[in-house]
Amino acid sequence: MPEKQLWGMETTKAVENFPISGETVPLSVIHWLARVKGAAATVNGELGLLSKRNASRIGKAAAEIAAGKHDSQFPIDVFQTGSGTSTNMNANEVIARLAGEPIHANDHVNMGQSSNDVFPSAVHLAALDVAQNELLPALKELERSFARKARSFQNVVKAGRTHLMDAVPVTLGQEFAGYAAQMALASERVRAALVHVGQIPLGGTATGTGLNTHPRFAERVRARLRRESGLKQIAPPLDHFEAQANRDALVELSGALKVLAVSLTKIAGDLALMGSGPRAGLAEILLPELQKGSSIMPGKVNPVIPEVVLQVAAQVIGNDTAITVGGMQGQFELNVRIPLIARNLLQSLHLLTSASRVFAEKCVDGIEVNRAGAEASAGATLAVATALNGAIGYDKATEIVKKATATGRPLRDVALEEGVSARLYDETIDLRKVARGNRA
Repeated sequence: MPEKQLWGMETTKAVENFPISGETVPLSVIHWLARVKGAAATVNGELGLLSKRNASRIGKAAAEIAAGKHDSQFPIDVFQTGSGTSTNMNANEVIARLAGEPIHANDHVNMGQSSNDVFPSAVHLAALDVAQNELLPALKELERSFARKARSFQNVVKAGRTHLMDAVPVTLGQEFAGYAAQMALASERVRAALVHVGQIPLGGTATGTGLNTHPRFAERVRARLRRESGLKQIAPPLDHFEAQANRDALVELSGALKVLAVSLTKIAGDLALMGSGPRAGLAEILLPELQKGSSIMPGKVNPVIPEVVLQVAAQVIGNDTAITVGGMQGQFELNVRIPLIARNLLQSLHLLTSASRVFAEKCVDGIEVNRAGAEASAGATLAVATALNGAIGYDKATEIVKKATATGRPLRDVALEEGVSARLYDETIDLRKVARGNRA
C-alpha cells in the first residue's frame, strides 16, 4: 500500500511551484540531510536545548528516513530554490510528522540550523560518502584489472603509435601499465579533493554568523557524524563565510571527476581501436564478445563496453560544465545553485562508479591478445629504424625508411642493400630490445 502523505504545506507549495524535470533531489542527499538532523537533535538534547524525549523522537524519525524507509515523501523537483530551502522544509515536515506532537518542524527539527548551512552540508556529505565508499573502490578494482593485464602482456610486442602513425615498438604490457597508472592518479586526485569536501558549513546558519546556534553545536554534530559514518574527512570549515558563500570544494571534486572522464575516454578509445577488425582493423587484442553487434550483419561484434564508458565520460564532462557554472554563481553570503550542483555531482559519481566496475569486470578482465595481429603490427612498423640512428645516422636511416615505404619491400632488405651489415641490423633491430628502450 502507498505510504500516507507525511509532508506539509511548504512541501506542497514547492511541488506546485517547481513542475520542472520530474527528477527529485538525489536520495543520498535526502538520507544525509536526515542524518544531520538526527545528530543535531541529539546534540541539542545534550546541550539542554531540547528535551531528551523530543530529541529521541526526532532522532528516531530521522533514522528511518536515513535508512530509506520514507523515500516517497520527498517529491520536490531538483530544480527548485537554489539554496535547497524547499527540500530542507520537506525534511523538517516529514520528521515532525513522524515524531508526532508536540514536535514542530522549525522550532524543534530545524533547531540550530538553516537551509543555508544544513542543505549544502548534506550535499557535501553525500558526495564524500559516495566518493569514498563507492567510487574509490571501483577505481581500485579497475586499476588492478589493468595491472594484471600489464603483467600478463609484458612480453607482447606491438607497434607503438604517435599521431595515429607507426612509431617504435612497445609492449602491450607497457600500454596497460600506463592505464593502471592513470587510474591510480585519478584516485589520488579524488582523495585530495575530498579533504575540502569534508569541510562542511554546518553551524553558520543563515549567513555564516551562526546566529541562533549554540557555540558548541556544530563541533559536536560533526564529531557525531564522523563517528557514526566512519568518514574521517568530516571537519570544520577554514572560515564559515567562505564555506557558505561558495561551493568551491564541490567544483574541485567535479574537476577531479572530469579528469577521470578524460582518462577513461583515452583508454576506452585505445581499446576500441586495438580491438578493431577482425580483418580490416588493427586487431591486436580481442575484446570479450558480449552480444550481437548488428541486427543485419551476421557475426559482427562491437566494443560495447568501451562505447558505454565513452558515453559516461561525455556525460560527466557535461555535468562538470554545469557544476562549474553553478559554482561561479554565488552572490555575497550564499551560493544559490546547490541543487543543480548536487544533481550533477552525484550523477557523475554514480555513473563513474558503475562504469568503472563494468569496464573492469566485463571488458578489461576478459581481454586477450591477438598474437598474430600484434606480431604483424610490430614487424610492420618502419619506425624500428630509429634504433639504427646511433650507428648510421638519422639521415641515412631516413633514406632507408623512405625507400622501404615507396617500394613496399621489407626494411631489412632495403637496409642491407643500402650498406647496413646483416649483423648490425639483426643485433640492433631486436623488437623486444627496442620495446624495452633504455631499460635493461
